[in-house]
Amino acid sequence: MRTIRTKVYQFSELSKAAKVKAIEWYVSGNDLYWVWNDLKEDAKSIGLKIISLDDNRANEGQFLLSACEVVANIFRDHGENCETYKTATKFIEEWQPVFGNYMDENHEDYESSESEATLLELEDEFLKSLLEDYRIMYNNDIDYQNTDEAAIEAITANEYEFKADGSRF
Repeated sequence: MRTIRTKVYQFSELSKAAKVKAIEWYVSGNDLYWVWNDLKEDAKSIGLKIISLDDNRANEGQFLLSACEVVANIFRDHGENCETYKTATKFIEEWQPVFGNYMDENHEDYESSESEATLLELEDEFLKSLLEDYRIMYNNDIDYQNTDEAAIEAITANEYEFKADGSRF
């Protein structure tokens, strides 16, 4: 039997060249499936089911709640600087006057109500806009997760150890 001793280093202790190698190791094996799951869970928490987000095809999803409940959840859970918050604000500003007109109309001809059709169109556009907001967030998060900065944060947070040349211990 023999014993081999190896010195191990935290990321901050590595040379510049070894840090580059450690970052390359992390980024090459970075499974970003969790980003997709986190995004879907966030959407679900506001009442939106994301089926697919794609740069080259139409995004697919559906409301799990009414559009107004989704707006209320966005206002409660997302900050004013979030694109979904801005989208929800725009939707509700357009939706409220049309809904008011709808409530004032004579509902004898309910099926052909112009306001009803407009409300449904606004809700459909709101859904499409939210899906686009989530697609952009997804792409931005994937782009960020592939940066040196994100790799260094993850390496440091997970306290990975390396050999002197930057290869994983």
